[in-house]
Amino acid sequence: LRVQNKKLYLATFAAVLGPLSFGFVLGYSSPVIPELRKINDPKLRLDSSQASWFGSVVTLGAAAGGILGGYLVDKAGRKLSLMLCSIPYVFGYIVIISAQNVWMLYFGRMLTGLASGITSLVVPMYISEVSHPKVRGMLGSCVQLMVVTGILGAYVAGITLKWRWLAVLCAFPSCIMLLFMSFMPETPRFLLNRHKCSEAIASLRFLRGPHADHEWECRQIEASVQEEGLNLSEFKNPSIYRPLLTGVALMFFQQVTGINAVMFYAETIFENADFKDSRMASVVVGSIQVCFTAVAALIIDKTGRKVLLYISGIIMALSTALFGLYFKMVLPNRNNSSNPDVWFTLNSASPGTESSTSWLAVVSLGLFVAGFALGWGPVPWLVISEIFPLKARGVSSGACVLTNWVMAFLVTKEFNDFIGFLTSYGTFWLFSAFCCLNVTFTAFYIPETKGQTLEQIEAYYRRS
Repeated sequence: LRVQNKKLYLATFAAVLGPLSFGFVLGYSSPVIPELRKINDPKLRLDSSQASWFGSVVTLGAAAGGILGGYLVDKAGRKLSLMLCSIPYVFGYIVIISAQNVWMLYFGRMLTGLASGITSLVVPMYISEVSHPKVRGMLGSCVQLMVVTGILGAYVAGITLKWRWLAVLCAFPSCIMLLFMSFMPETPRFLLNRHKCSEAIASLRFLRGPHADHEWECRQIEASVQEEGLNLSEFKNPSIYRPLLTGVALMFFQQVTGINAVMFYAETIFENADFKDSRMASVVVGSIQVCFTAVAALIIDKTGRKVLLYISGIIMALSTALFGLYFKMVLPNRNNSSNPDVWFTLNSASPGTESSTSWLAVVSLGLFVAGFALGWGPVPWLVISEIFPLKARGVSSGACVLTNWVMAFLVTKEFNDFIGFLTSYGTFWLFSAFCCLNVTFTAFYIPETKGQTLEQIEAYYRRS
């Protein structure tokens, strides 16, 4: 009896076209904003606050997508939810391409954000429910790998393509996902939850090849599918609220490392370090992310989840502390906290310090991004797809995705105010403190899920 993974890899590939589109959505604003700020048509020209909204309205759409996805995934099933979310992707890009004014741009971004939110909920769940424990970590990490690949793709394509053509390109992966997913099976766990035993066995036969013991796996899953229905009083039950709190905290901590603020900020940091072409610098940062996320995906089933979170947290704590040090050295001691504009603060550094210390900024940026990609990037998404009991999976994942996107919105949008309020080194030292907190949180509250079936993980929460 042996398991064949070919079709499982195919199903994973079809599903991760979703995160690829979502990476394109996140990366789209970076090359497009500079272009839209200089555009000739006054109806479409963005000022600095509009540009900031153009970037961040996606996260609001995604927060809404989390709520909607949590509902869809339990009602319509994993596969159908995934196919449905390609509609707002394509429609959002059509709105952007045909935009007549700034509000149409916002609306298109909001729609692609909504689709991204649904995707970021459904895909990890789909992948963890079709995989078996030996490869689940690797396949689950492919979600984040495809997100960063999409971001990098948008950066690279943005160098040559005008913003409308870039939008046309970004709409492609979701169309291909719609096509591929229509040939893939629903997850066996969802089917068994709906008491469709024969379909679940057919699905397992597709996913595991003809030689595996499908009936046995079916019985394992069925044993843990208990009485149906989930009402609010059940959230008093530790086997449901403990994984939920763990998941929400993971998402909160992933955002307060400051990753989104730093990424948003990378171009300015490079400009300061006298890199003439800050666009190329973004590509370099994107490439670092892709490489290290790939490393994480390859080693995660051997090392386990927690080890990567430790290493990642420590690297990020060090690099954000270095960042703070850089700003402390570069910014003259006069109180320019009266001017909260980041771009001004950064560019008013005292002359003469650039060449000696700017490499410090670039090194700590590279370190930070590598550290994030190694652990806190992919692992939280993987863990939240593993720890929830089947009946609470939709609701709980919805809560996590909502937390993640609301935090992402707050961190990027409020970053400017933080710098005015805490100074730039204070802000980075705050991020550093949070990274240290991440490591302690990992030690005490995150279970190691390496090599366990989803049913064993569920049983662990029932016992404890």
